[in-house]
Amino acid sequence: MLSRTADDLYWMARYLERAENLARTLDVSYSLSLMPQGGSGDGLEELTMPLRITGTIDRYLEKHGRLQVERMLHFFALDQENPSSLYNCLNAARSSAHAVRGRITADMWENINATWLEMRGIAEKGLGHYGGISRFCDWVKERAHLFRGATEGTIMRSDAYYFIRLGTFIERSDNTLRLLDSRYELLGEDEDPDDRSARAYYQWSALLRALSSFEAFAELYRGSPRARKVAELLLLRPEVPRSLGCCLGEIQKILASLPGDNGRPAQRLAAELDARIRYTVVDEVFEQGLHDWVTGAIDQVRDLGNAIHSAYLEAA
Repeated sequence: MLSRTADDLYWMARYLERAENLARTLDVSYSLSLMPQGGSGDGLEELTMPLRITGTIDRYLEKHGRLQVERMLHFFALDQENPSSLYNCLNAARSSAHAVRGRITADMWENINATWLEMRGIAEKGLGHYGGISRFCDWVKERAHLFRGATEGTIMRSDAYYFIRLGTFIERSDNTLRLLDSRYELLGEDEDPDDRSARAYYQWSALLRALSSFEAFAELYRGSPRARKVAELLLLRPEVPRSLGCCLGEIQKILASLPGDNGRPAQRLAAELDARIRYTVVDEVFEQGLHDWVTGAIDQVRDLGNAIHSAYLEAA
């Protein structure tokens, strides 16, 4: 496969996954901002979560000057000048899909093209005409699920499929790490005892819901979500689809199945990271410090993405 084609397939998947992840984060952050804050603020702190995760605080403040709910929602949903907005993520995904129209199936193309056309219509009328931010985020998640279903159900298990999967799991692992780190910075491990039954419960539960892992947590653990349990679930449990362990396991298997010798550095790095997660226990994570551990993991996932790019996506 030509490196340019592989690159477009890879980034098509990354941008679609990024759009779904941002929609999840935005929806949960907005819902939490509406809850009583108990004297801890006016809810705007919750809506800074997407700004922190995407690193767009300075860009937002430069444009709008102050934090304001409606402006922040538009900034992440429909702002065409914000590269991290849902509008631009879906635009980039559709552009990449168009470039590789001949390597994806008709079902995949029709799904992503229809998504983009509908997004343009929403952008013209505004969120208010569509039913608000929660309905809009649900629509983004639904369209991402439909595309993933079309991909799994219609495309051949060839290199094209593998590069789509690589993009999905690289993006997903990075998002899980950033969400966990941001929520931990907000809460810490030892919240005030008076907050344990309320604020901490809703904060950690919101993180789990943003990553579709609340039901998995309830099945695997007893009691309320706490920092150590949530970290173990989202970092080390390979049976949880959005955990770091699951994503790295999938990446390692995909890279091992690709032919040729160019990918050996990426394959070796993926195998090392997969083994590290497989044989790590949560006590070791907290001995190092969750923030430091997660920051290091974000850097390693970025290095893995760079290795994949050098091996497969750069023109020779």
